[in-house]
Amino acid sequence: MIGRAGCSLIPERKGFQMPMINTPSPGFDPHLLLLSPDLASSDVAKLLAPYGFQDWKQADANLQSMAGNPRDRKLLAKILPDLLHAVSGTADPDQALREWVRYMDAGNARAQVFEFLAQVPHVLQLLCVLFGNSPAMAETLVRDPMLIYWIEGEHILKSRSTPKRLQRALSETLGLVQAYEHKLDALRRFYRREMLRIGARDLFRVSSAAETAQSLSRLVDLVIHAAYQLVNKKLREKYGMFCQQRPGWATSETGFVVLGMGKLGGRELNYSSDVDLIYVYASNQKENRVAKDEISLGEFFQLVARELTRVLSIATSEGCLFRVDLRLRPEGVAGPLAWSNRQAVQYYQTRGRTWERLALLRARPIAGQRSLGQAFLRQIRPFVMGGEDPAHQNLIETVHKLRTEIHRKVLRKKEHERNVKLSPGGIRDIEFIAQTLQLLHVVTHPQLLESNTITALQYLQALNLLQAADGKFLEEAYLFLRDIEHKLQMVHELQTHTLPNDRSELTKCAIRMGYTDQPPSSATTKFLAHYESIRTRVQAIYARTLSWPG
Repeated sequence: MIGRAGCSLIPERKGFQMPMINTPSPGFDPHLLLLSPDLASSDVAKLLAPYGFQDWKQADANLQSMAGNPRDRKLLAKILPDLLHAVSGTADPDQALREWVRYMDAGNARAQVFEFLAQVPHVLQLLCVLFGNSPAMAETLVRDPMLIYWIEGEHILKSRSTPKRLQRALSETLGLVQAYEHKLDALRRFYRREMLRIGARDLFRVSSAAETAQSLSRLVDLVIHAAYQLVNKKLREKYGMFCQQRPGWATSETGFVVLGMGKLGGRELNYSSDVDLIYVYASNQKENRVAKDEISLGEFFQLVARELTRVLSIATSEGCLFRVDLRLRPEGVAGPLAWSNRQAVQYYQTRGRTWERLALLRARPIAGQRSLGQAFLRQIRPFVMGGEDPAHQNLIETVHKLRTEIHRKVLRKKEHERNVKLSPGGIRDIEFIAQTLQLLHVVTHPQLLESNTITALQYLQALNLLQAADGKFLEEAYLFLRDIEHKLQMVHELQTHTLPNDRSELTKCAIRMGYTDQPPSSATTKFLAHYESIRTRVQAIYARTLSWPG
C-alpha cells in the first residue's frame, strides 16, 4: 500500500512463504524423531527446539500418534522436515500438530496421504498453515479429509474463483442430489469448501484484505440466492403460482428480493459476520393466482421469508451457514419478516429515521429478483438523500450520538482500546466519516450513493470533499483494521472484533497478520504500535472532519 510521495502509510507485511526443502545439518536430523526408538528425551527436546513448540513432550507424542505402523512411519519421516519447518512459521505450532493428529484419525489411509503429500509439498505447506492458524478451517478438513485432493486439483492459491466459475461449481454440486434437504446440505458443504479456499489465500496473502472481503461477500451472495431458489421452488410447488398482470404485458411471476445490508451490502464481509437482510416483495400490480390452498400473497411471502431464514441459520449435521439479522427491516423486530415494496416505501417516506438513511446507503439486492430490488432502492432514494431536509440539520448530531453510545458500550465491556471495530479510531469511525460525508453531499453528487466504504472514500477524494491525505490514510487504515478482524475471526469462526488481553494470543494474531520479527515479542510490539498509531490518527481525522454542530 503506497501513500503520497511513494511512502507506505502502513508497513507491508509478508505472508507465509513456501518452504525450501530442508537438508538436515550434521547431528540435527528430524527423521530420528520417528526412526530412532531409543532416542533420549534430551535429544528429542533438542531436535524439536528450533520449531517453536511450547510443549515439546506433547509435540513428540503427537508426531508418534500421527506415524502409525512402521511403513506409515517411514513415509511420514520423509516429509517430516518440511512439515516441521512449515508449522514453525504458524501462529501456533502446537495446535498445528494437534490438528494433524485429528486429521489423520479421521479415517484417512496414512500411507496414501503421506505419499500424496510427498509429491505435492505445496499442499503439505498449505495444510500446516491452516492447521496452525485456524482450527475452524482445520475442522473443515477433518470433516472432509478428501478435500486435500480438491486443494491440489483446484490449485487454490493460484486460481481465484470468478463468479462464473463459482456458479458453475455450485450448479454441479447441487445437480448431484435431488431431495430438498439433500440439496441444502450440499449447499452447506459447497460453502465450507469455498471458505477454505478464501482462508488459504488470505493466510498466504495471495489475496488482500479487500479481495478477501469481496470474495466472502460474493460467496454469500451466491449461497443466499441458491437457498432462495430452492425455498421458492418448494413453496411454489406447494401453494401454487402467484402472478401479476400489466396491460399489454405477459403474465409474470410475482417477485421477491433479498436486500443485503451492512457489510454484506457493502461487499465487505468478515469470516463470521452476521448477514443483515431485508426481504421485499412486489405488490403494486393486480394479482392473479393459481393456488392449491387459500393463502394471500402477503402470507405466502412471509412463509418464504421464514423458511429462507430457517434454511440459512439452522445448525445441521453439515453445520450452519449464517447468523441472519433482520433487525434493519422497517419497524425492526416488531415488523413482519417480509414487506411489500409499496408498504416499505410508505414507511420510509413517513416514519424513516436518520440512522435508517445511513443503513440504507449500504443496501444492495443480492438474491431473488434483483430488478425488483433496484427499482425499490430507486423509490426510496429521496428518503436516503434527505427528503424534506436537504440541509441535513440533524445528521451530524445523530452520528455523534450513535458514536457516543457505541463508545459507552465498549467502555463498559472494558474493550475501549482493543475493539478494532467499535473503539475510538476503529472501523466504525471510518464508516461514520464516509457515510456522513456521503449523505451531506449526495444531493449534488448522486454518485455518492455507494455501498462500499473504500469506493465511497475514493469518490469523496475525487470530488474534493475529503482531503487527499486523509482519504488515502482512511482507506489504508480501514483495510488494516479489517485485516485484523479477518485474522481474529478465522481462528474459530466466531464473531469477535476484540484483540485478546493475553500477550501470547496477541502474538499469534500478529503472526497471522504477517509480522515475522524475531523474537515473536518484537512482532507483537510492532503490531500494537501500528494499531495504536492508526487509531490515534483516525480519531483526529474524525474530529477535524465532523465537527459537533452545537
